[in-house]
Amino acid sequence: MSIVVTGATGHLGRLIVQSLLDRGVPADQIVALGRDVDRLAGLAERGVVTQRADYDDAESLQAAFAGAEKLMFVSGSEVGRRVLQHGNVITAAKAAGVGLVVYTSIAKADTSSLVLAAEHKATEQLILDSGLPHVFLRNSWYLENYTAQLPTYLQHGVAGAAGDGLVSAATRADYAEAAAIVLTTEGHTNRVYELGGAPFTMTELAAEVSRQSGNTVSYLDLPVDKLTELLVAAGVPEGYAAVLADGDRGLGQGDLQVGDDLAKLLGRNPTTLAEAIRAAL
Repeated sequence: MSIVVTGATGHLGRLIVQSLLDRGVPADQIVALGRDVDRLAGLAERGVVTQRADYDDAESLQAAFAGAEKLMFVSGSEVGRRVLQHGNVITAAKAAGVGLVVYTSIAKADTSSLVLAAEHKATEQLILDSGLPHVFLRNSWYLENYTAQLPTYLQHGVAGAAGDGLVSAATRADYAEAAAIVLTTEGHTNRVYELGGAPFTMTELAAEVSRQSGNTVSYLDLPVDKLTELLVAAGVPEGYAAVLADGDRGLGQGDLQVGDDLAKLLGRNPTTLAEAIRAAL
């Protein structure tokens, strides 16, 4: 079995490689790709094959996919350029005769109102049009989106524009383990999985931070434009602030609340909000 993992220099891609190793895939049957191979040195030392590949460089992709049985296609991070870049990946995968493409998409990609969902929906369609056997892993938010902000929450509270909306967030490690399971077991071809953990509101997030920290943390709900202004004032670039605020808007409309596909794939309950906060604190 030859499994190629794109974006292996990123958090999720590296965790997927680790999960594959944990599941007993021989290191020399895993190809970890990234734009900067120096950042893959730690994996190379463990016997993982490492190779340079860039979503903007079609030739590098074709070379990297040669002989691949399965492709773990971790979506790019350059918002606004992903449809073109992802198209390069899909074209190269088809030319290489890849047997299965597993793509990390976003929750409810085909119906979501999130600005971020548009490129994922377009990518899914490109994969469908290619005729390649595939699996869509539609990941909801990362719990790390919230635990990384604990210092801010403890100092200023939780601010958002999500109302009473529920988000089915899970850890990167849980998403990575689910991806590795799909890559190493049968019965997933042409399936769509809506992945996320036990849902919670922003008010419940604030309450859990309060409970575990011993500090009083509250949730301030704002209109989308006011949240954007607050983020910009805190130093977030305006375009990115607008995307973050739009994510909260979509959260409030249910775009990031999903069922129990992740628990079924893992064979256990995903990491909870309480567990993630406890570990981060």
